[in-house]
Amino acid sequence: MNSQAEFDSLALARRQMVEFQLRARGVRDERVLDAMLRVPRHEFVEPGFHDQAYEDHPIPIGQDQTISQPYIVALMLEALRLIPGDKVLEVGTGSGYVTALLAELTAQVFSVERHAALAAKAREVLASLGYTRVKIMEGDGSQGLPTFAPFDAIIVSAAAPDLPRNLLSQLGEDGRMIIPVGAAESQHLQLIRMQNGEPLISLREACRFVPLISGEAL
Repeated sequence: MNSQAEFDSLALARRQMVEFQLRARGVRDERVLDAMLRVPRHEFVEPGFHDQAYEDHPIPIGQDQTISQPYIVALMLEALRLIPGDKVLEVGTGSGYVTALLAELTAQVFSVERHAALAAKAREVLASLGYTRVKIMEGDGSQGLPTFAPFDAIIVSAAAPDLPRNLLSQLGEDGRMIIPVGAAESQHLQLIRMQNGEPLISLREACRFVPLISGEAL
């Protein structure tokens, strides 16, 4: 930070984000709201974007990727109904912002990022903020991390045309996955819960994410 005044201004912007973009629009999970109040989103974007860090829109982070708008992030996290003991897989580390939120909410966080430069930057920022227990790996996120499965929850920050079977297979019983599904011009969040080995799917909000790049996706 350049000054105490800038620090205070960003802290105020973060509180306003939580109150007016999230709580006022129906986000009710207090653990999610508290986590988004604690995690400094501006640290996950370039300094030139600090003044936009708490606005409700995506921000470019390089490699043709973005940090998702706060409201969509909050909806996805709330839908998963995370508890402190959960083991979570994140597909698409990106800037590391959602990774930090997951670390606030759960015990074990595994994250996969296909872009080596983004993975390295996310590790650096997360470590500087004290999030040292998260595991970030480079690879094809659509393949998940079978070595560490099963997971209690999976959050996917890229859109697939169909549900990736590899990810479904890595959900434990009663596991939850939130993922954007659809073509580039028409996507919806889908919430999946595994019960008796079968996925129960519910359609959620419309959204727009970058594509999940793999043999199974766009």
